[in-house]
Amino acid sequence: MGITPTLRALIAALPLAAIALPALADINDYEFQLTQSEFKQGDGIVITVKLIDKRSGKPVPDAVIFAKRIDMEPEGMATMASPIEALPALEAGAYSFKTNLVMEGGWRLSLGAKVQGETGTLTNKLIFKALP
Repeated sequence: MGITPTLRALIAALPLAAIALPALADINDYEFQLTQSEFKQGDGIVITVKLIDKRSGKPVPDAVIFAKRIDMEPEGMATMASPIEALPALEAGAYSFKTNLVMEGGWRLSLGAKVQGETGTLTNKLIFKALP
């Protein structure tokens, strides 16, 4: 009993099926990016970041941010932290936070998030300046 034409066609199509499957992403294919790198020192400052898929450059909506911290680690003062509050999203893939930048100088925004449909945890530390 030989290989039937139908079986031969299925065997021939297997390599094409493998090529047509989407590539699986890795949590390292994503990153948060600041929309600006300098802010005026003061209260009620809004800092916005975008979550980007580095493979396509497109924004990624609906991430679940479960960890956020803002401190002055770039100035050697990691214990100098400020309260930070998540704000409602104004556009897909953008995440905003309200905080008080009590001193001028370097600040670090640390974020931990889950990206929908991906395993693992995304963590980023973003550095920016507070100006007088």
